[in-house]
Amino acid sequence: MIQNDLELAGTQERIAFFCRIVANMRKVESQKNFPYMASGYLAEIEKMNAEVLEYLKRPANEIELAKAA
Repeated sequence: MIQNDLELAGTQERIAFFCRIVANMRKVESQKNFPYMASGYLAEIEKMNAEVLEYLKRPANEIELAKAA
């Protein structure tokens, strides 16, 4: 779970990196192999996107209160 804006930025960078990997894979892998090669990356992208959305749904003051506790 993302706890702060620094972790948010890191997760977003990781998502972008994985997206670039998959985009490149689409160009170089055969139609048969691509789903197998990309599935792990795509699952991780989905997981990280869900974490980003959960973090962004929380008001900033809620996050600040959690830090203070």
